[in-house]
This record gives sequence, structure tokens and C-alpha cells, in this order.
Amino acid sequence: MTLIKSISGIRGTIGGNAGDNLTPQDLVKFTAAYVEWLKEKNEEKRLRVVIGRDARLSGGWVSSIVEGTLCGCGVDVVNIGLATTPTVELAVTGYRADGGIILTASHNPKQWNALKLLNNRGEFLNDAEGKRVLAIAAADSYQFADIDHIGKVISRESYDNEHIERVLSLKLVDRDAVRAARFKVVVDAVNSVGGVVIPALLRELGVEVIELNCTPDGHFAHNPEPIPEHLTEISARVVAEKADLGIVVDPDVDRLALVCEDGTMFGEEYTLVAVADYILSHTKGTTVSNLSSSRALRDVTEKHGCTYYAAAVGEVNVVTRMKEVGAVIGGEGNGGVIYPECHYGRDALVGVALFLTHLAHSKMSVSALRATYPQYYISKNKIQLTPQIDVDAVLKQIKEKYAHEQVNDIDGVKIDFPTEWVHLRKSNTEPIIRIYSESKDKASADALAEKIMADIRETVASSR
Repeated sequence: MTLIKSISGIRGTIGGNAGDNLTPQDLVKFTAAYVEWLKEKNEEKRLRVVIGRDARLSGGWVSSIVEGTLCGCGVDVVNIGLATTPTVELAVTGYRADGGIILTASHNPKQWNALKLLNNRGEFLNDAEGKRVLAIAAADSYQFADIDHIGKVISRESYDNEHIERVLSLKLVDRDAVRAARFKVVVDAVNSVGGVVIPALLRELGVEVIELNCTPDGHFAHNPEPIPEHLTEISARVVAEKADLGIVVDPDVDRLALVCEDGTMFGEEYTLVAVADYILSHTKGTTVSNLSSSRALRDVTEKHGCTYYAAAVGEVNVVTRMKEVGAVIGGEGNGGVIYPECHYGRDALVGVALFLTHLAHSKMSVSALRATYPQYYISKNKIQLTPQIDVDAVLKQIKEKYAHEQVNDIDGVKIDFPTEWVHLRKSNTEPIIRIYSESKDKASADALAEKIMADIRETVASSR
């Protein structure tokens, strides 16, 4: 059905024809190309690569093929088995490996899987590095090892305990305060790897845990993207159990969504906002999120007398910007928290521990804490164009039309109005412009999106 080759990895649906879907041939091809890239950076060195996978149904055989290919390329493998994305990232540096491969399609449905590629810092490849891997794959310019130089599996141990201990050792994680609060929490891990590690972390913090969809068998109990329309079950369960909150993670546990004690959504956009509020109350510094994330982070940052910066959409872009400005906290509005004190990657375990500490110190309910933050609403839309239309030219004309406003064009066009904003980005795979708008309420955000979409249609019509 689908194979998407991008700088961040190789993602596709399982089965079908090689090159059109994610098949065994594709797994071998792109794994070998990744190894060839590693060899270019590490001449004459015996390579070591960490691999780990989420619990989706294809994970077992995908892992076997990737492991075998790595060994066939002369690479020694540390296979940590079922693992979150941030766990693999930490294991790369923990094992002093040359790179890592995460086998996960994140929030995509069960028919998807992917190879996500890491450098020796446990971070995603940058634009140039990702393009080099794709070029090697396209040219089939990789080699396999002879019998005297094949790789071996040097470890098959979980890295969960090391990850949990790393989180608990963070200075701003107050284990005693969380334990004293005696929280009761419902956890929905959509039957993937979060069902193992999130309850384990919570119990270490003295939290009473009610598990919902925590069996890591890959049979996703609902659409795995942690957005409100998919979270009705946990919402009802939090209320029924009289729990203090609900915690929801996606299949690879780099996104964190929260449910208030009354069953309402805390809001994915506000996970980072709340954690940043806590961090900035103890550590002054800059913050970063992507252009499509809520303005609430900027508001909270400025409340603490600090400076906010925006980055292009994509974790690697956010991390790059965070390093440039020395940010103390950053992430994305999809529930992705990046805390450099732990590592430069979105990490729901870090988010959970810091949020619970913040909640314990606040002495508030989750809904009361949410009410302390600026209220915004994001409307997400897209407009379909014909393949013949020059999308870049359309965006350029919209930018010119609103040149009197605050405009940012590092990733599409974002127009900041005094009390609201709109962000336009083109799709890399189809003639679509994605339009995200944020305002004080749903009606205003929708109205802003409709206004910009009307501008786009007018621009297209005038260019014919």
C-alpha cells in the first residue's frame, strides 16, 4: 500500500510488493544502506548498533530481519527487545554504540512499521545524513561482510530499568513529594511497550496504578494516536475509579497525553506547557517548540521572564534549535517533551515524572492546574490542490498578502496576529496545504482557518 522514504527513516505498510510497501527486501536494503553510512563515518572500526521495537504485530519478524542484516554487514548488535523510542535512544549512549534503529511506526495503525535511524548520540539523523542514507540505498552501494567479519549479537537484555533510573535520578523529579501525594492513576498504553515501562515507573514513584490496555501484544485497543476522539474509554475509567488523572502514551512512548480527574482532556498541547512551567520555576532559560505548537508555551515562558523560540516542524529540527539557543526545555505540541537534562529526545517517561512532581507541588487537581494556563484552541485543516498548481508560489503570495503581520517562513508560512495565528505547510507527498490555526476558542480558530483557505482559493483562481 505505502512506502515512505524520508530523512527520518523508512515507514510503510506491511506486505505486498517490494518498493511499494515495507517488505523483507526493503528492510534489508535500508538497513544495509544505514550501515554503509555508519562505515563512512567510522572507517576501519568494528561497529555496534542498538535495536529495539514496539509491540506491534510485525515487530518480531521485522526485528529478526534487521538484526540478521546488521550481523551480515559486519555489525555487532545490542538487541534490547521490546522498548520505547526514548529507551533505545538512551541505550545507544549507554552501550557506547555507533548508532541505533528503532522499529516502530509510532502512532500509525497496526499495519504500519518503520525503521527510525539514530546517530551515536542517540538522536535522529539530520537532513544531510538522512539524505545520504537514502542515496546509498537508491544506488544499492552497500556491501556485506565475509565469513570472518560477520557481526554477532552481544546482548539481549532489556534497558527499561536503566531508563527508569535515569528519569528518577533527575534533580527536578521529587520522588518523595509524588509518593506523599498518593496519586491514583489510570494508564492506557494501547497494548504496546508503554504497558510495561509506564506502570513500572509509576510504582517506583509510589503511585497506585490501574492498567488499561497495558498488555504488550500489539493488538491496539483503539486508534493508537493519543487524541481526544480515541480516548473515551480511559476518560470514563478515570471517573469511575475516582482516579487523580489518566496517562496515555502512543505505541513507542514518545508522546504523552493526560486526562483530568473529571474525565476531560488536559490537552496534548498542554503536556509540554505544564512541564515547562515547572522547569522554568526552578531553572531559568529558553524554551523551544515547533511552529505548529500552541502559543501557550510562549506565554508561560514569558511569564517566567524567559525567551521562547520557534523551530520548523519535526523532532530533529526542534532539537537543533534547542541546542542553538541552549533551551532548558522544549518539544512539540503533540505531547512530546524534550528535557536535555536527560537526553535530546521526546520522552513520555520524563514527561510523566516531571508532571507528577509539578502536580504534587501544586496541591491542585489536574483540572484546576489546567485552568491556570492560557486557554487556546487549535483547528487542523487541509486544502487539496491539483498536481499542476505550484504550491510554493501559492504560499509566497499568501506571505506577501500578510507581510504587514509577523510572518515566519522557516517552514511554510506562519502568520502571527495579535491574539491568534495560522500556519500553512505543504505536504511532501501530495498537493495538499495543511492549515493549522489557533485562537481563543474553536469558533475563532475555525473562522481564521476558513479565511486563509478562502485566500488560498482566491490566489489559485487568479493564477489560472
